[in-house]
Amino acid sequence: MSSRPDLSSGDRVALLVPGSLAYVEVVLHLLADGVVPVPLDPRLTPRERATVLGDVRPVLVVDDEPTLRALHRRLGAGSRGGYRLPLARPMHLTSGTTGTPKGVWSGVLAPEAAAALVAEERDLWQFTDSDVHLVISPLHHSAPLRFAIGTLLAGGRLVVPGPFDAARLTAVIAEDRPTATFCVPTHLQRLFTYWDAHGRPDLSSFRMLAHAGAACPAPVKRRLVEAFPAGSTWEFYGSTEGQFTACRSEEWLERPGTVGRARPGRTLSVDTDRTIWCTVPEHARFSYFGAPEKTAEAWRDTPAGPAFTVGDHGRLDPDGYLYLDGRREDLVISGGVNVYPAEVESVLAAHPGVRQVAVFGMPDEEWGQRVCAAVVGEVTEAELRDLARTQLAPAKRPKRYLFVEDLPHTATGKVRRLELSRLPEAAPG
Repeated sequence: MSSRPDLSSGDRVALLVPGSLAYVEVVLHLLADGVVPVPLDPRLTPRERATVLGDVRPVLVVDDEPTLRALHRRLGAGSRGGYRLPLARPMHLTSGTTGTPKGVWSGVLAPEAAAALVAEERDLWQFTDSDVHLVISPLHHSAPLRFAIGTLLAGGRLVVPGPFDAARLTAVIAEDRPTATFCVPTHLQRLFTYWDAHGRPDLSSFRMLAHAGAACPAPVKRRLVEAFPAGSTWEFYGSTEGQFTACRSEEWLERPGTVGRARPGRTLSVDTDRTIWCTVPEHARFSYFGAPEKTAEAWRDTPAGPAFTVGDHGRLDPDGYLYLDGRREDLVISGGVNVYPAEVESVLAAHPGVRQVAVFGMPDEEWGQRVCAAVVGEVTEAELRDLARTQLAPAKRPKRYLFVEDLPHTATGKVRRLELSRLPEAAPG
């Protein structure tokens, strides 16, 4: 039961402000009351915000710093080491082939299940009260927030320097001597580029650096292993819905390309079509908020127990190491941010000059993938860029537009996105 009369267990609170220590403390205090925070990108456009909030139906929307500070005070947050057991997981949003965001909902957990969820993260990542965790990625994403929560629950300290800036992060590493961090491969590439020009800081304080969110180029991975202390670097494969694997970089060196074996308490299997399924403990179960049909599609019964999929494809070697064949084609991952083509297509298709549009991803050395759009119609690139600027958050806006006579389709009418990605016009220019 909530200690605040206007918030009850199971209520949702939307957070549309930049990440900070106060942000994480508010999340923890809400979760301890069974109130579920919904972290959202503060850069959402008014259209995106209205769509999301209509589905989430929050009791409270926190969309400016004064409101966050007021909520922080009213919750009694700020006592280091005084955090109670979280009784829920934050509800992060994901999309799918429809492009309609849906919340990943875990409900309010019984104390035993809640304790098991905290212990699982603590045991895997070895959070302690001596940790100094450097927050590099935006806290409205699931992985950065999960690492920050784990650190505070263990009694450690957070350093939140703000939006990514390689020079500022380099100075923070030298001054605060962080022991742990999470990032995406794009961050690593930008840090290495900066360090090549300005010098690398002393990294000996790090006991753990974890990365995920996109494929890590092999040269970046090898440089990561060389730069950071032996045994300190990890990769994991997961999604907003749940975590699949964890892999020390030394394992990757022995098996280049792997994302590791199943995390403790999980079992992996792969269909004949290479779809990856993962069983999870009861405390890690989820549904899609307000979308029972989508939930049913994500789960199935297996001999090892109920398993879920997010549609990614891969293979398992005889020792249980997972290799990804690729994410499902309706997903583009740019700088660690999931971009769903259907959502972008629905915005661009609203222009009266667009007859057909297909959005797809292309490899990009810095971002992993960049968002591209193939368009059939009488419309200019400037018009489409203006439309995207008003309707889509920055990561979702196409970086390249291709104007074509027709889109390639399968016999059943599905766009062949991979064929579009092979067009010469899609290459960097």
